[in-house]
Amino acid sequence: MTHHTSPYGVHVPLVTPFTAAGDVAEDALEELAQAVLDAGATGLVALGTTAEASTLDRDEKRIVVETCVRVCRERGATLTIGAGTNDTRASAAALSELAQWPEAAYALVPVPYYTRPSQAGVVAHFRQLAASSPIPLIVYHIPYRTGQALDADTLHTLGRMPGIAGVKYAAGGVDQETVDLLGELPDGFAVLAGDDVFLSPLLALGAAGGIVASAHLATGRFAGLAAAWRDGDVARARVLGHGLARLSAAAFREPNPTVIKGVLHAQGRIPTPGVRLPLLPAGRGSVEATLKVLADLGE
Repeated sequence: MTHHTSPYGVHVPLVTPFTAAGDVAEDALEELAQAVLDAGATGLVALGTTAEASTLDRDEKRIVVETCVRVCRERGATLTIGAGTNDTRASAAALSELAQWPEAAYALVPVPYYTRPSQAGVVAHFRQLAASSPIPLIVYHIPYRTGQALDADTLHTLGRMPGIAGVKYAAGGVDQETVDLLGELPDGFAVLAGDDVFLSPLLALGAAGGIVASAHLATGRFAGLAAAWRDGDVARARVLGHGLARLSAAAFREPNPTVIKGVLHAQGRIPTPGVRLPLLPAGRGSVEATLKVLADLGE
């Protein structure tokens, strides 16, 4: 399979649907994957935060990955797989296992969390991983989960490394570091929006796309938003961006992916709204509010 050298477009980090017995609902997962690609998504992300990957055992992770591999192989879509922890050695071992799936284009690897290394330590971590990984890395920069905020200079340093294709940028807003990051990107280094509400502003500043959990819902509109900014259709991009920001805000009223799963279940797309502890299912009010935004958007 041929892939672009750097990621672009809207990628959906798939939820992991569960059966009433609490097992992975493989058929529902495959149907979701097919549906978002049918609606215009560029690719899929397996084992991201939205997948509740930290609660899946090894066999369940294999089911999720192999389902996504099968769909992406059939569809010629881009597949990214989440891998890595706050331990460099364990992360390298996890990345080495991805060689068994040649369909995988990228690995989504978090900035080391909990231990909070220095920025130089983060650079050393990714330098070692990029040198040994069988596929290019996308740095997952999400400081409100990792406790480690990287400045634009550090992200530029990472972006110049061979084997690093981009960053999922989820810094919690748009500030001077964001502007500095996007103002002078290394060649071949893509910024993908990771905070759904800020997808449109980041696309306007030059992001290549996004990894967007809300794009389970209104997938075609999210794909249309990315296309509008890419094509310079500012008027359409603004209208789509404001509407989708309202949808994303509603979908994140409770911890991700609880509301999204509640909506997908209400739509009959997954068998249960179930999540695994310590998450709890979203409240009815949050699900209904999100469904109302979808209805207002015409979905």
